[in-house]
Amino acid sequence: MAAHADFLVEIGTEELPPRALRALELAFLDGISEGIRAARLEGGTPRSFATPRRLAVLVPGVRLEQPTSQVEKRGPPLKVAFDAGGKPSRAAEAFAKTCGVAVDALQKLETAEGAWLVYRGEDPGLAATAVLPGIVAEALARLPVPRRMRWGSHEAEFVRPVHWLVMLLGEAVVPATLLGLEAGRLSRGHRFMSSGSIELASPADYLPALEGKGHVLPDFGARQARVRELALEAGRALGGETVIEAALLEEVTALVEWPTSITGRFDAGYLELPEEVLIATLQGQQRYFPVRGADGRLLANFITISNLESRDPEQVRLGNERVVKPRLADAAFFWEQDLRRPLAEREPGLAGVVFQRGLGSLQDKSRRTAALGVQIADQLGIDAAVVERAARLAKADLLTDMVKEFPELQGRMGYYYALRGGEPEAVAIAIDEHYMPRHAGEQLAASGPGRCLAIAERLDTLAGIFALGKRPTGNKDPFGLRRAALGLVRTLIEGGIELSLPATIDAALAGQPVRVEDPAALAAGLYEFLIERLRAWYLDGQAPGLPAGAIGTEMFEAVRLRAPASPLDFHARLLAVQAFMRMPEAPGLAMANKRIANILRGNSEALPASADPALFTAAEEGALHAAVAALLPGHEAGLAARRYDEVLQRLAGLREPLDAFFTAVMVMSEDPVERRNRLALLQELRRLFLDVADLSCLNVS
Repeated sequence: MAAHADFLVEIGTEELPPRALRALELAFLDGISEGIRAARLEGGTPRSFATPRRLAVLVPGVRLEQPTSQVEKRGPPLKVAFDAGGKPSRAAEAFAKTCGVAVDALQKLETAEGAWLVYRGEDPGLAATAVLPGIVAEALARLPVPRRMRWGSHEAEFVRPVHWLVMLLGEAVVPATLLGLEAGRLSRGHRFMSSGSIELASPADYLPALEGKGHVLPDFGARQARVRELALEAGRALGGETVIEAALLEEVTALVEWPTSITGRFDAGYLELPEEVLIATLQGQQRYFPVRGADGRLLANFITISNLESRDPEQVRLGNERVVKPRLADAAFFWEQDLRRPLAEREPGLAGVVFQRGLGSLQDKSRRTAALGVQIADQLGIDAAVVERAARLAKADLLTDMVKEFPELQGRMGYYYALRGGEPEAVAIAIDEHYMPRHAGEQLAASGPGRCLAIAERLDTLAGIFALGKRPTGNKDPFGLRRAALGLVRTLIEGGIELSLPATIDAALAGQPVRVEDPAALAAGLYEFLIERLRAWYLDGQAPGLPAGAIGTEMFEAVRLRAPASPLDFHARLLAVQAFMRMPEAPGLAMANKRIANILRGNSEALPASADPALFTAAEEGALHAAVAALLPGHEAGLAARRYDEVLQRLAGLREPLDAFFTAVMVMSEDPVERRNRLALLQELRRLFLDVADLSCLNVS
């Protein structure tokens, strides 16, 4: 058995970008793991570390050398390798030289395609110390760094200047020069709380040495848990609960190596501001955690996470309070200034803001959205006047000082300013909700007008950008159309909204100020784009109650081929197909349906609309026909009520007469009248199955 040792690599840098740190850590881990696996160095489960000043990976049990492997290299064909007298050609000699042997050491390989010279031998493999530097270099080169930088006189490039490099295999330093530095065993601790370099005897020393001498918690997950607990403890000490958003928690964790908590306070008068403004100021600008009291309202306190244990924490607290005070004062000023003009007075100013070249201004977009929203509201029986008014004002808060300072508050500030300006509450709510869901998996619009506006807003954007010919390609989606499409279908399905997607797409495209040569093709392309987003929603397990794997590709395709106009109808059919797949009759019926589809596909004769019972010559024909006739009333009623699961359950009752029919009856009879009558019976049956989904797509075992 080959000897093994733990491998550690640490890249020490100046402060890394906090919002990218976690992605850099995981990418570095993946790169090292893949490289070690590809190099056949085995190794146990790797572990990654990341702080503001370092990226590191520790892999236990790495082989000290690659295993020996058998090598086979094919050379030139024998007819080229030797002349008529059997003398080796230059091609044979060149091949032997590349293999490091004489020509007579080569062997012959004969196959049905011909004969070749072949080299067979053993590759003894390389020492791990010779392979690991290349693995690390490749992993560093593949990190998701949008812009690299140089520093000093080095030619090396990285996301931040690199100051130390640790590479240990067991107790030995791996000889390597990367990013302009020679590898060693000296790490560094906390910038202020450690006494200098930390010598590592082996990879096993890494964690205890950094946590002990270095005052560094290198494990990102453990440090994040520590930040969370410190923030929660501080909130509980105030008699409240700390507000912790996942994104802020991750960013704060990426900013500290040795977290400690500091509790601060601000003037209670600022609590008169909308709480979203306070949270945006504390979280977005200062990276502080707000605190809610027992009544659910914000307290005039905040929790900040410091990167050191201060000898004078009171001064740290006062410093943080001094910093946040002008920020809150600015927010209060923006609020007071914005309230001096009603939201409706700002709406004309949208005419001066370009939405997208070729699609007019934000005012133009608002008016298109209003027109489409009114059409949708009329179909759904929702107050169209509320939808139209909200659509006209929905973008007006983009012109306020508050939203210019805090863009993430658009819509929500529109809600507050609309109420203060005397607009009906329903209008204010719709203004806020028209952005919902803001992100994948987040809350949908709850009110009828809000949902109408959310649908119209997204469809107008999709229709306009598609009309310009700028649909997403590959991973590029600069207009966020995939997110808009997903928000649209979620609103329709989770909101229980019955709406014809093709008809609404046509209406949205008709309102665009873009001349389109083939409107039908454009509408079809947009419809398919939305259906593809729907496919991903189901297959990725994002649909409520349908985890990944619950809906398969063939299930989705079976419904897609029926092209339901309404996504809500699509959803109902898909759930019914999923239930059908669990029935014991499903395999037989799916196979029979496939057989029927193939038979009918191969037929070129004109068939009667329905089978004539008088022409039946076998009892099984009559039995199948009678079974079909018996389920028709319930079938039609189930379709009308969209009780598709009941429809498929009734069809499952045809299993026995259908099996008997195919066992006893020759469909393609030589008698043309008999043959066409039997095909007509199968055609009737095929129509029944197609009423819900194309079950011939299903692969049921």
